[in-house]
Amino acid sequence: MRHLKHINLLGGSSASPKPHECKRTGHPSFPPELLLCKPSDLTSLLQFLLATPPLGTMAGFLSALRRIYLSLYNWTVFVGWFQVLYFAVKALREGGPTTVYDSVERPLQLAQTAAVMEILHGLVGLVRSPVSATLPQIGSRLFLTWGILWSYPETRTHVLVSSLVISWSITEIIRYSFFGMKEALGFAPSWLLWLRYSTFLILYPTGITSEVGLIYIALPYIKASEKYCIRMPNKWNFSFDYYYASILALAIYVPGIPHMYQYMLGQRKKALSKSKTA
Repeated sequence: MRHLKHINLLGGSSASPKPHECKRTGHPSFPPELLLCKPSDLTSLLQFLLATPPLGTMAGFLSALRRIYLSLYNWTVFVGWFQVLYFAVKALREGGPTTVYDSVERPLQLAQTAAVMEILHGLVGLVRSPVSATLPQIGSRLFLTWGILWSYPETRTHVLVSSLVISWSITEIIRYSFFGMKEALGFAPSWLLWLRYSTFLILYPTGITSEVGLIYIALPYIKASEKYCIRMPNKWNFSFDYYYASILALAIYVPGIPHMYQYMLGQRKKALSKSKTA
């Protein structure tokens, strides 16, 4: 490995190298070559530390705080989705598809609901992800998690629950580990980048088909129970029918699916082309 030039701690660097920057945040990042350094090679470590914004400044403090928070958030939710996948596979092997939901209910609810924070992250500017793309995905998943599976137990033993849970969990394990590494180290391995922007080619169709199928299966139970319905007359002079709202949700999937798939294809092309030129 080519050793980086020596830093004069009293007089500064004789040839100050350009610090690594995180392409996502623009902040100095942990240099990948440092992972290959010998324990005695302290020069690279000093360069990384000196390139980091000083914590004495407000900007440096906020930058460090942001990265610590997002790292903890991503890795915490990663653990949640890993639990979901582990329990789902275990249930499939030991009891079959009808036992999957009961095995993953609590970790699934916690991991999926935690995604609400991603909308807030986008609104306050912690991340650059557009809320217009994040909101529909998270909203539809919360609708399935709470509005269908939790609200109507009759749907929980269907085989589509297994394909839904496995599609979601694999997707999120890859996604949260990718962003967890980006925030913690400033970069992610090329193989993880490829998985992040390629597995949706299969997992998005399987996941979205499971979502649509479970909503359709739940419609008779929604209509019979009248749960969440508001009938007139009432003091608000307002009525709401959850059955027709669910049908409307199904209708939104029709234009939404190709639009979202095209959006993700564009993101994939953009991300992978950047990795080739980097």
